[in-house]
Amino acid sequence: MSGLWSGIAAYTIWGLFPLYWKLVEQVPALQIIGHRIVWSFLALIVVGAVRLRGSLATSARSSSVTSRVLGTYAVAAVFISINSFLYVYGVNHGLVLETSLGYFITPLVNVLLGVVVLRERLRPLQWCAVALAAGGVLHLTLSYGSLPWIAVGLAFSFGSYGLAKKKAPLDPLAGLTLETGIIVIPAAAYLFAANAGGRGAFLHAGPAVDVLLIGGGPVTVVPLLLFASAVRRVPLTVIGLLQYIAPTIQFFLGVFLYGEPFAGTRLIGFAIVWTAVAVFSIDSLRARSVSGGMTMLDEGAA
Repeated sequence: MSGLWSGIAAYTIWGLFPLYWKLVEQVPALQIIGHRIVWSFLALIVVGAVRLRGSLATSARSSSVTSRVLGTYAVAAVFISINSFLYVYGVNHGLVLETSLGYFITPLVNVLLGVVVLRERLRPLQWCAVALAAGGVLHLTLSYGSLPWIAVGLAFSFGSYGLAKKKAPLDPLAGLTLETGIIVIPAAAYLFAANAGGRGAFLHAGPAVDVLLIGGGPVTVVPLLLFASAVRRVPLTVIGLLQYIAPTIQFFLGVFLYGEPFAGTRLIGFAIVWTAVAVFSIDSLRARSVSGGMTMLDEGAA
């Protein structure tokens, strides 16, 4: 599969995730995340052993996994766990549209975090896009009388996850296995406690639910591996555009399949955010084009 199709497949699967998690909406979100972590870790171990012949151990040895490296992946694990919980909670509480909003504004939150944390400088159109997105969220907040906290939480948790992974030294598969392994013990402990207390869904809610909870591991790992393949083979500008496939699919699922309300003030708020996304994408494409042109000129001069 080409890098482009790997990226399209990854974001399409992520966009279709609500269809899967809705099948286990009777299970508490925290238990779903616990099972997702446990079965994802086992799936990653199998993939590492069968396909990559112990790449985790090799990568770990070559990178000297120090306490600082472990700390980096521990922080990443916490943020991606928060992100996963908010997403599943939102989907299974009739807030698919809000989850899509969160991933629409995530790229804009990424650049904002770059300014605040990494002291990066934004171009004027990037500032415009961030301001528009903030205006859209503010409009939705004032219209509904409360902050769309699922959307904001998703955007900032995933943006923070990206920051934590920015200096991560391991290759994608090894790093994902390590960060999942860091939280697999507390996740498993929570699931055992829930089962012991009579609150666990696994082995108590029917075989179909059991299969779906176990399947959450491979379902989580597959798009991550496709994405890792795409990132290595496709320009980041293309990846930046592909990332809107997932929230767009989620948006259509929320409106047309699940019948979530979308009119009036909500439409206006989303329209402002979509304008911000358009401005951001146009600026990114233009910057990439200019950078590519300068590189070609430099190479010609050399």
